[in-house]
Amino acid sequence: MSKLTLVFPIAAIAFIALVFYEYIPLMGKPLRAIKDERSMTGRDRALCMLITVLYAVTAFTYLGDTQGIERFCKFDKKGEYALIEFPDGAAVSAVRCYHGLFMGKYNLEFSADGVEYETVALVEQGHADIFKWKDVKLSENWGKPVRFLRLTAGSRLWMGELAVYDDTGALIGTDQMVIPSGCAALFDEQEKIPAEDSFLNSSYFDEIYHARTAYEHIENIYPYEISHPPLGKLILSVGIRLFGLTPFGWRFSGTLFGVLMLPALYLFLKKMFGGTLVPPCCTAILAADFMHFVQTRIATIDTYEVLFIILMYGFFWGFWRADRTQRRSWLPPLALSGVCFGLGAASKWTGFYAGAGLAVLWLIDRIDRGGRMAREKRSRAFWRETAELIGWSLLFFVVIPACIYYVSYWPYGTAQGMGGLRMLFSKDYLRIVLDNQNYMFHYHSGVKATHPYSSVWWQWVLNLRPILYYLDYSAGSTYESSIGAWLNPMLCWGGLLAMLAMLWLVIFRRDKTALFILVGYLAQLLPWVFVKRVVFEYHYFPSTVFLCLALGHVFRTLEMQKHPRAKRIIRSFTIVTVAVFVAFYPALSGVRVPRWYDLSFLKWLPTWPF
Repeated sequence: MSKLTLVFPIAAIAFIALVFYEYIPLMGKPLRAIKDERSMTGRDRALCMLITVLYAVTAFTYLGDTQGIERFCKFDKKGEYALIEFPDGAAVSAVRCYHGLFMGKYNLEFSADGVEYETVALVEQGHADIFKWKDVKLSENWGKPVRFLRLTAGSRLWMGELAVYDDTGALIGTDQMVIPSGCAALFDEQEKIPAEDSFLNSSYFDEIYHARTAYEHIENIYPYEISHPPLGKLILSVGIRLFGLTPFGWRFSGTLFGVLMLPALYLFLKKMFGGTLVPPCCTAILAADFMHFVQTRIATIDTYEVLFIILMYGFFWGFWRADRTQRRSWLPPLALSGVCFGLGAASKWTGFYAGAGLAVLWLIDRIDRGGRMAREKRSRAFWRETAELIGWSLLFFVVIPACIYYVSYWPYGTAQGMGGLRMLFSKDYLRIVLDNQNYMFHYHSGVKATHPYSSVWWQWVLNLRPILYYLDYSAGSTYESSIGAWLNPMLCWGGLLAMLAMLWLVIFRRDKTALFILVGYLAQLLPWVFVKRVVFEYHYFPSTVFLCLALGHVFRTLEMQKHPRAKRIIRSFTIVTVAVFVAFYPALSGVRVPRWYDLSFLKWLPTWPF
């Protein structure tokens, strides 16, 4: 860690401290609602579109290759083999392979005469090898020209492509081989073989699970990874259907959802705070967050859950602030919030944490309204209103989400030979769903694994332990390519102070907006305080939404209390946040940079992965 890097975190903390130095004297004064500013204007639409488009271009650039290995040689059982002949003989020096579905081992053999074969490698296809290029380590004992290459499967296995190289390092062309039609898929996409392996042409981190599951759903294969509900992987599979089984394809849906988070948050901020400065600035802050950028560009399922959390809380805010005497005012947002809760829970169980936060807010709303109506001598009307609300809430937050969750297991049923609507009412389908809930519970509660980049909740809050997803750095090289996930320090540290301000406002000022934000944040964070299994920084991702809202509350207070430097402070904070993102972009995107750049400018803390 260079001494130069100490300047940057100190400067960031000092800048954040100055912002809150200006804010603290104003935080006890309530916000004044300005209803006519809570509707989207032409300026809002233009700013929202501009932020969204700029981010979309950034996010989809350098996302992954748009071509990849999409056809597989399918070995259906142990002992099946592919036999390739080199009529003129070949001095084979290296072999690379692209792994497909299933796990097991191949026996790779060479022969000089087609009679005697010698094993030159045992090629393992493990769970971590799926959709990756891998070098085969050949035996050094073989030194004769190869006439025949035989690849024998030890179990049911899919292999995407083989690349065979001669003693000069050149790829041996298919015109120099005799390839039986049954194994043609091993050599039919040779033009797609990359010069080197990287995240651009292969899976990385948990893509080995989720991209694989998405493809298994497409192929109607019962999935290997069943530790999360199916909906996230089904959404992920849409990108594969549109763009093929390519890195761009399996990352497309998540990146698109990351883009959609921005207009969703903009609308939420506009409804919550109004104004013309807070919504674009806080939206830009989320766009410039490291976690948002990295986590939405990797083919995992957290992205979908977070978008649904933004939507469910955004719609619930509409219910929270609605006129309760007008059913048409509060019923639609309540219904939409419940549907989004169902979609979030069917994507990942942490969606239930968000639902618990909504339940707390629902109860707070009832207690508050009950007290007011009691003072107005309308207790009987309150209980009639509450009974009706309970009925609608059970429909929107229990019945409909349960149906969404249940139907999301459709590909599990079809992979077991079932089909049609009758499948949903069969005991076998019900058993699949119930068994998976039991499996998920015991899996997550019983994980004993360790990981070098695991962390605990208080490290997330302080941004102390990022997770490194990808690193390409050879000994002696002066360049490296890396992808890490953690929060933009401006959002993390500034948002933490803003959240502490929300707590103060709730306790001493009974600020309902601050209460809404605080409950949402704690609903996502507190469950992880009690989790003892291995967890990671990315579990803090849903909390970033509420950090942005808390900063919005701080900014709106500065603006509405007529602070003389309010606009300058808000814009400066946003510009600095975006500038920090730009500086860290190489470490978030995998762009190769000189190693001295990471060590001299980006390693702000000793625990950061550089």
